[in-house]
Amino acid sequence: MCFSCRLEAEVALVSHEQNGLFASVDALLEQAAAPDALPAPAERKRLREAAGLSQDQVAKALDVRRETVTGWEAGRTEPRPPKRAAYIRLLDGLADRFPVPAASSGLAPGPRTGPPAITEPQAPEPPVAPTAGPATPIRRPATARRSAPQKPAAAPAADTRFADGPLVVVDGDDTAYYADGLVLDCPLTDLPALVDWALGEARLGAARLHRSGKDADPLIVLTASAVQRLGLPTELEDRRGLRLPDDHNALKQLTKARWKLTKRGFGPWARVYRTADGARRQCVQFAVLPWGALDTRSWGTADQLPPVELARLLSTYATRVLTPCGSTAVTGLELMTALRPPTRAVKDPATGNWVSGPMPGSLTEAVECAPPEAPDGHPAVAALYPRFHQRTPDQVLDEEAYQWSRPLTDAECMKPYVVGIDVNMAFAAAANRLTVGLSAPVHVHRPIFDAKLPGSWLVDLSHIRLDERLPSPFTPHGERPTGPAWYATPTVAYAVELGYTVTPLEAYLRYEYGPYLDAWYTRLRDAYIATMADLGITPGMPEEQFLAAMAGHQHTDPVLAAVLSAIKATVKGGLGKLRERARSGGWRPGEPWPALARPTWRPDIRAAVIAGARINMHRKMLKIATHAGLYPVAILSDCAVYPSDGPSPLDFLPYRDGKPLPGGFRLGVSPGMVKHEGTQSVLWAEGLLEEHGPDVNIARHIKTGIVAGQDEGE
Repeated sequence: MCFSCRLEAEVALVSHEQNGLFASVDALLEQAAAPDALPAPAERKRLREAAGLSQDQVAKALDVRRETVTGWEAGRTEPRPPKRAAYIRLLDGLADRFPVPAASSGLAPGPRTGPPAITEPQAPEPPVAPTAGPATPIRRPATARRSAPQKPAAAPAADTRFADGPLVVVDGDDTAYYADGLVLDCPLTDLPALVDWALGEARLGAARLHRSGKDADPLIVLTASAVQRLGLPTELEDRRGLRLPDDHNALKQLTKARWKLTKRGFGPWARVYRTADGARRQCVQFAVLPWGALDTRSWGTADQLPPVELARLLSTYATRVLTPCGSTAVTGLELMTALRPPTRAVKDPATGNWVSGPMPGSLTEAVECAPPEAPDGHPAVAALYPRFHQRTPDQVLDEEAYQWSRPLTDAECMKPYVVGIDVNMAFAAAANRLTVGLSAPVHVHRPIFDAKLPGSWLVDLSHIRLDERLPSPFTPHGERPTGPAWYATPTVAYAVELGYTVTPLEAYLRYEYGPYLDAWYTRLRDAYIATMADLGITPGMPEEQFLAAMAGHQHTDPVLAAVLSAIKATVKGGLGKLRERARSGGWRPGEPWPALARPTWRPDIRAAVIAGARINMHRKMLKIATHAGLYPVAILSDCAVYPSDGPSPLDFLPYRDGKPLPGGFRLGVSPGMVKHEGTQSVLWAEGLLEEHGPDVNIARHIKTGIVAGQDEGE
């Protein structure tokens, strides 16, 4: 080989070795890259947007998926070698070209159309808890935002898609009020502009409660002045349908912008949406205050609060329960689905693709109810009986809350007071650990009773005799059954618990079952306990201190008192929705109605919960009667009234060794424990019975002592 050829080969060999060494060194440098070599997630997004680059462009350059870039910018994931070094190189280059403006230090800059007009000092503000006192509004232009606290790159950051909370209250001066006192400008030119703002710049929404569920959509609450600015009427002319006419100009604007409405149209609660873009939902909810979006029975006078206070109220409820999506009843039902979605992603073994499959332990599809479980007007009832037929106990399942009262005995009339105690979250507590059916009912003749099987049983319990000073646990009116009747499993199980033999004649049983409502109960219990704690009432308080705190807790903070009321209404309303009746508007008995098509239309589950609550009360009343000789004189739902020597529950509730009687009523804040409902004199009770007759229920009026109109059932 000639000298020049040999020299060229040696040079090539050295160059190859050098390139290999450089590659090894680069790999070491890449592996040794410090976690803080990457900017914070918010800065990564700022640099990309400042350069006018899309996530798709960055993903294509780095040979990753767009979702991967989204995760890097949200802080949920971090790039790994060899993508990490390339991503750092890209961000370093962009940082040289687009440095953070000095005037915006401490803030995450918005669009680079001009410097944000900051009207107050740039010092970071301490976070304001949703349950704190009234927050002073902080006026900011729409492009000015507070940056999230810097976290180490190795620690996953919170989801920044919903950085500003689940909702805003929009007022007529182009102002959006957030939960923590933040105030931003928002467009009020028309509904399409407001929807675009909510889905983009506003950063509204809430993360899903279950990995197979869906994120909560942004909620925009419109005040009366905002309604006027948008050209909407202050009152709906359609009082039956409660919706804008389809030819209204605002709806034409939405249609022109390719937005859609659900079948219920644009009313007090409305959804504006487009078909989902991949995995991203495009949906915004509206709550229109002057149209009655916030029912006074659930929210009190919340719609009259200033926008900043209303934002705190609704955001607290949304954070602890769920972003409101209708009435508290609708939200209570939606919470069940949010915590236990009907479907999940499963891999198809034939194709290897991910498809939707049923979620174990959830209500996955609508099923037919058993004829005794169906309410009047249901197609199953119309097929069996004439239209005006009054079904007897052996034809209908009648599991309802107590409404019972009796005359006072001579000894009880000698007591000076009658005192009412109320069970906290009684129906929620009954849902805890309750096994409910998940499948369609199976009709069985002459079954052997099994307390583990949820369902409805036709059984004769008329042979069970208890003290007449106690209501029967088997009927809502408290009278002893007179023959065979339909009962839910908890009621029949209690008869067995009392030591009696039961022989069912037939049953509708569900062989697939589970604790469907456990997560729902836990969520609402935690929301209730947290709100009560904010009002100064905590578990484990001394009983005297608890009673004193409860006497004035509703006046401590009107906002939190409204949250508490809404949580309670969510429990009762959500359970009521399990047996939603047909609404007016052309429906006739015997015809199906839309609610029947829901997997969550389950009257049997509602019956089981109510039966459990009634049995829980009777079990405690029986315990007190057996060990202390005390008997209630009236019961209404979860309130029981006892004669007493003093005006406080402490004057009659029995104790053993200085502690409440085990198995009886206990004072406390937790669900299932009791609080003081009200106290009146025995003379008041006797006068009420004499004036209104034996059908009056003094438990209904024990709180105020005032009888407004004729006594009626709940």
